[in-house]
This record gives sequence, structure tokens and C-alpha cells, in this order.
Amino acid sequence: MKIMKIAVTTATTAALALGLAACSSSEPAKSADPTAGASAAGPKFAGETLTMWRLGDSNPAAQKYTDALVAAFEQQTGAKVKVEWIPWPQVNDKFTAAAAGGAGPDVTEIGNDQVPLWQSQDALHPITPIVGTGDQAQIPKNLFGLETIDNEIYAVPWGAGSRAVLYRKDWFADLGIEIPKTWDEVVAAAKKIQAEKGKDVDGFAFNGGSDANHLLAALAWSEGGEYALKEGDKWVGKLTEPAFKNGFTTYTGLVTEGLSGKSRLTQNTVDIRRRFANDKVGMYLTAGWDLPGIEEDSKGKLKGDKLGFFALPAKAGGATPSFFGGNDIAVWNDAKNKELATEFVKLATNKEWATRYATEGGLLPVYPDALAKLSEDPAQAPFAEAFAKAKALPADPNWTEAGETKAVLQNAARSVIEGKAGIDEALAKANGELEAILNQQ
Repeated sequence: MKIMKIAVTTATTAALALGLAACSSSEPAKSADPTAGASAAGPKFAGETLTMWRLGDSNPAAQKYTDALVAAFEQQTGAKVKVEWIPWPQVNDKFTAAAAGGAGPDVTEIGNDQVPLWQSQDALHPITPIVGTGDQAQIPKNLFGLETIDNEIYAVPWGAGSRAVLYRKDWFADLGIEIPKTWDEVVAAAKKIQAEKGKDVDGFAFNGGSDANHLLAALAWSEGGEYALKEGDKWVGKLTEPAFKNGFTTYTGLVTEGLSGKSRLTQNTVDIRRRFANDKVGMYLTAGWDLPGIEEDSKGKLKGDKLGFFALPAKAGGATPSFFGGNDIAVWNDAKNKELATEFVKLATNKEWATRYATEGGLLPVYPDALAKLSEDPAQAPFAEAFAKAKALPADPNWTEAGETKAVLQNAARSVIEGKAGIDEALAKANGELEAILNQQ
């Protein structure tokens, strides 16, 4: 997964994907005291400066939240906070340089699936005591699967992400299509869209790009499949087992059955979003953070009244498990004052500030009671339903190499779709490649 981008909270986003303006129950209670719930570090940090990295380009919603959090922390500690926004194309290079001993942050936002990688580079400082007491003890333990390494916790979940199917609500209404409850109904809806809108339109867009495994994983997990499991100290690939093969067949079938164009095998979510905004896609798997981009790409033509979300159905019924993505916050190992940096993480991840971070940023809150409130909102329900079954990809620092850099599964799918290999042959080859990458030292 690429580290999640925080969406601009437009009125359209709020009404459709986030439900913020229309669903007051999703708003966290505001404290009269902005430092409520935080540990009191006292004035001993007066005169010190802490550097925080936020990832992506600032937008009004993210900036407003960050300013408020910083103000509360500065009032609490007497320290000053310098916030640096790291544009997405620069994130990997900045982290790499900082891990090598360059100018790094004291605290950083970080994608949850990036924690094993940077921990393996000794870039993150363990902050296990934070989650043992206070609000953070209420965060479900299963959300720390990627953050817990050798019994130490290296980051705290800040906001979670799940995916659902974004669809053209106006097209469904015009064509008399009901929201699909089964995979067969998804296929039927996609074919009907293509019959009316043209074969160049993807009824359900195939994702074969850098984030392809978000779609493939959902389909494979829904069949009971796994990518790889740790057996002793070794990763053992499971790509050739029947359950994974079934999900992989459904995934490649989006193209082989003609629901998505064969000429677009390498498109990722951003590519699909742009086609969706230009009336070339009926459905695809994504999340609420795509909505501002769609509105911009469509020059304002596609807004909330024309769009909707539903949970991706499994073949056997019910929602597929969603990829458990999310953003964490961590203390950098070279932080000048680790105690001060830890205090910042403690404040940012208490119930009030973590819930605000999520709901104001287009993510799901990590606190159970706040998440439960979102389930009551029709606009949020598909994401909450998917998140209830959320799973993570193999928690190994080499996963990014397998899933993105070397695109092991993407290449396997492409070889099948292009007729260069059968499914069994392609998955056997991919299984060997996956094991070799995950087990390398």
C-alpha cells in the first residue's frame, strides 16, 4: 500500500463518504480544555522545538487539524512544534535519507504497512508504554499487527482505512440497476453498464498497478486464501492453494470476461479515478479520499448526488475482507528529545485527537465507540462493514518489494490475461518469487 492520502473535506466529501456534516454522531466530543486526556509533561520543555513530518500536500482540513493539535501541544508543554509537509513523490527519498543519518523529524506520520520496513532500518523508536495506559489502551490489539515487532510497539494507529466500491449512482438509477449484494450481481451490473455506455467503459475497473493487491487481496481473502504465512522463522507462500487461486481467478476474470479493458492492465487507483471522472468507469474499489480528485478531474460535474459506495460482495455472500490500511504516528529514532516526541504521540493518539484526525481526514477512527457510531450512518456503513473484516498483507519489511517494486502478483495476473501462462503456472512462479523476497535477509 502507498501511504494513505488525506482527502480535502469538501461539502461533497462530507455528505457522501465521510458523513461529517450530516452525521453529528461521528464528531468527537470537544473538550473545554484542549489538552484534556493528554499526560501533563509540565513546563520543563519550554524553549525546546519538535519537528513533525506530515505526509502529502497540505489541504484546508488537514492544516486546520494540525494547527489545532500543535496549539494544544504547545500550550501543554511549552515547546514549539515545526511542521513539515512532505509531498508524496518525495516521501521515500526523505525517509531513506533520514534513516541514513540525515536531517530527520522527531515525530512522523507513517503508513501502517511501512512500519516493518523502517523499523528494520532502525529508524523508529519503540513506544510500547504509550498503549498500556490511558485512552490508547482502548485501541483494539488487532490493530497493532504491523506495529508490533519482537514484542515492542513502534507506532500507534492514528486513523484506519478500508475500501468499498465507488459507483455511478446516476447510471445505476438510469439503467435500473440495484446495488449488488453478490459477486454475480456485480458482474451483471458491469455488463449492463458496458452495453449502454460502450465497450470502452470499464464496468468494473481492473487494478493492475502498484496498489493492485488491495483488490486482489479482498477477493482472495474472501475465499479463505492467504499470500504467505510465517511458519517458524520462514515465510511459506500460499499462492498455489485452491482458496487463493479462486480469488485470483475472479480478479483476472475482470479482464478475461471483458468487464475491464485489456489495454489497461497496469492502471492503478489514480489512473482509474481519472477515467471514472471522465465517464469511462462504472465501478471500482477505492475509498472516500478519491472524491475530491474526482470532482476536480470532472471539472465539478461529478459530485455527491451522482456517486455512491457499497461493500464489495464476496462470491459466497457478505462483504469481502478489506485491506487494513491506515496511517500511524511514530517517534523517529534520531529524535533530539524522545521524551518530548513521545508526549506528542501520546496527545495526538488520545481519543479526542485521534478521532478528529480520522473523521476530519477521510479515515476511520481506531477507537471502537467512535467507529460504531459511523456504522449507523448510511454513507459510512460500507466502510465500517469492510473494516470489520479487515486484514493486513504479510507483515514483513520486504513486502513492499514484492507487492510494488517487483510487482510479483501483478506480473502473474498479466501473464494469465495475456495468455502467456496458465493460472497454475503463473501462481507457482509467483509463489517462488514471493518466498524468495520475503525470506531474504
